[in-house]
Amino acid sequence: MVEGATVLGEAIAAGATIESVFVAPEHNEAANGVVSAAVGVGARVYELAPGVLQRVADTVTPQPVLAVVRSVTVALDALASATLLVVCVDLRDPGNAGTVLRSAEAAGVGGVICCDGTVDITNPKCVRASAGSLFHVPVVAGGDAVTVLQHVGAWGLRRLGAVVAAGDPYTETDLRAPTAFVLGNEAHGLPPHVLGTLDASVHIPMEGRGESLNVGMACAVLCFEAVRQRRAPGPTPAGRSPGPGADAGGRPPVGPR
Repeated sequence: MVEGATVLGEAIAAGATIESVFVAPEHNEAANGVVSAAVGVGARVYELAPGVLQRVADTVTPQPVLAVVRSVTVALDALASATLLVVCVDLRDPGNAGTVLRSAEAAGVGGVICCDGTVDITNPKCVRASAGSLFHVPVVAGGDAVTVLQHVGAWGLRRLGAVVAAGDPYTETDLRAPTAFVLGNEAHGLPPHVLGTLDASVHIPMEGRGESLNVGMACAVLCFEAVRQRRAPGPTPAGRSPGPGADAGGRPPVGPR
């Protein structure tokens, strides 16, 4: 379920299949435009009676447009050519998961893997928090975390766990080589059996009193540091050259993003 003209417009722009669109009587000009676009790609449109949308929507003050969009299944192996990935392990809050998707897509990450135990990415709050990024970044839903990380390691990516205090400062870590950031549960972090599959850990030093950043914000900081390093001339923080095939944003030269 997609709420609002902006997110629906992103779904249409991404070529998603729009099944149905439901329009409240108080819809605005922006809604008219996106509804026309939805009709143009074959969606069915239903005009609702006053008050109906307020009763069925997921928010207290819903947008005047709701739509049902067909979900897309991405196989794990579709990400094998990526040089920058985000792996989510047991993220539970849909708002955090949506922010991770938005941050990852904005940084040009090749894909996001949501392992077993992570919130459903089609949760309406997750869809809203992604601001449409859900439709633009490849997302793999499901998979045992250890098995997923074994595959990611076999593809040649360095698996870096995001932790609160241990590990290396993120700015002193070589992120030009093919990299997968592994993000854990909001309250408990990464479980011990997952930590054992990582190549290293990184942390974001805190200057203030906060112990850590929100996981979505941490994802943005880490991914954009990788982008910065890959765009910067000269040696990496660890004195090594960039990984083969990586461009500035971490996308592979061919294949999925």
